[in-house]
Order: sequence, then C-alpha cells, then structure tokens
Amino acid sequence: MNISLIEPLGVPDALIDELSAPLKKGGHTFTYYREKAADDKETARRCRGQDIVMIANSPFPDAAVRSADRLKMLAVAFTGIDHVGTAACKEKGVAVCNCAGYSDDCVAEMVIGMAISLFRKLDECGRRVREGGSSAGLAGREIAGKTVGIIGCGRIGFKTAKLFSAFGARVVACARHERDEVKAAGIDYVPLDILLQTSDIVSLHLPNNETTRGLIGADKLALMKKDAVFINCARGPIVDNAALADALNAGLIAGAAADVFDMEPPLPADYPLLRAKNILLTPHVAYLTGEAMTRRAVIEFENVAAYLRGEVQNVCAL
Repeated sequence: MNISLIEPLGVPDALIDELSAPLKKGGHTFTYYREKAADDKETARRCRGQDIVMIANSPFPDAAVRSADRLKMLAVAFTGIDHVGTAACKEKGVAVCNCAGYSDDCVAEMVIGMAISLFRKLDECGRRVREGGSSAGLAGREIAGKTVGIIGCGRIGFKTAKLFSAFGARVVACARHERDEVKAAGIDYVPLDILLQTSDIVSLHLPNNETTRGLIGADKLALMKKDAVFINCARGPIVDNAALADALNAGLIAGAAADVFDMEPPLPADYPLLRAKNILLTPHVAYLTGEAMTRRAVIEFENVAAYLRGEVQNVCAL
C-alpha cells in the first residue's frame, strides 16, 4: 500500500526512519513530508494515490477526504478528531484511528500546574519581583481540602482527578457514563450544576462535538462560586469564551486558565480572553512534551501496522 505522513510529528527524523522501516520492509511505500502543507491544494496533492494518510492536528476536512482518491485509512496523531472530515470518512468507509492516551500524563500535569499557578498567583508573584515589589497582598490558597470538579471523567479526566486527590482535594465528577474504577477511587458522580455550584476548582475534559459545543456559557459560569477557578485544557469551543471573559471581569469567578480557544493561536488582538482579569493563557501546549510526541508517533505507526495486519485498533466512532 501507499502510505504518506503528510506533516511533521515533532520528533527527530531518526525516529520516523525507525518506525517506518518495518512498513518499507513489508513492501509498502512510505513518504514523509517534513513541512506542513502550504494550502489545501498541497494537502490534496500529498494525498493523491495514497491508501493510508497519516496526519497530526492540521485540519483535514471533508474536501480533503473526498479528494484522496484511494484513501482507506486515516491515522490521526491526536486524541480529538474534530479537525477531521468525519462525514466524508463515513461516506467513503475510511477507517479513522487516533492516538488516545499519548497525552494523558502531560495534560493532567498541566492542569495541576495551572491550578497551582492560579491559587498561588504565580504570574503576579513574578511581576512583583521584577518590579522590585514585596509579597504584600499575595497570600495564596491550598489545593488540600478543596473540592475539585472534573467535567468529563475519561482517561485524561480520571488521571487529573487522581492527581488532585493526591494533593488532598475532594474530587467530584460529571460524565455521561459512570465508571466503576472512578467510584472505586473515591470520586463521587454529581450532576453538572451541582458540580459547578460546589467546586473550588473546575477542570474541563470533554471532546468537542455537537452535544458539548457551547456547553459552558454564561448560565453555567453564573453557578460557580465567586472564589472558584475554571480550567480548560480540553477544547476551546466547549466554552463561550466571551462569557468567560465577562465572568472574570465582573468578578463572578476568581480566575481561569485556558490552553485552548475557538481557534488555534495566534489569537486576534480583540479576542475577549486577552482582556480578561485573572486569567492564565497558554498557546495550546498542554499536550506538547517531548515524551508525549514520542508516544504519539509510536502509537500512530502501531495503528498503521495493525490496520495492515487486519487488526484495526484505536478506531474512532464516526
């Protein structure tokens, strides 16, 4: 089969060579593009005549799927697939396989870091030192003894919950499906509104789809405690970010942290969160560690190898 990795995976070329060697040895052709495609036409050209296309998080919409004349499998080096034209994949019978699990640790750790930063006012502490100031007014808060609400307790949400538990927090969760292992870890399931009303820290861990898009709007933010903080390392469109900015500026919640937005950074100068009070912003880096990039490359090539053996794994429901 013809196989193309049409964008870089953020790992050394030597690793790509190592991972692709078994494919070549098996008689398959493998092409690797070390730069992202300049436009949709270039993407289409790279996919023409390819049976398997490997991507990361660059958009691969329905038009790209339809233009790939021989496409049978789309290997996605990412957890979410909201950047993929799933409608066209379903129409054409294209198998879509993701790399679920590669970023569980680093995203969970990022949430913990954000919570500590918000509670201990680390941004302001740094500014104060550089400006020759003192610790006056910089008393922080502890995670121990607080209630943490996890919205969406899948793999990353559960990992995050366990880390917060290790800090001595009480953890509650809201999820579509309740899992025995979550309950066994001492985590209580509660309705979303109760979670928002009672949590000191709220962390979002949902996929972006038609049922979750815009879920956290002004009405939900209004339920939160005034001294609570909200963290989003999941997907930007799940949150009405203009409403989040309004809630912060009005003092309805104490702080927030966002790693994801309605679009990929760089953000336009008038983006609401850029002018919001007490917010920590990062440019979609929660998943971005050297260890995670290696894991996802390995998983993506394993997905391709499994497909070639007729043992499809990590298939996403379309």
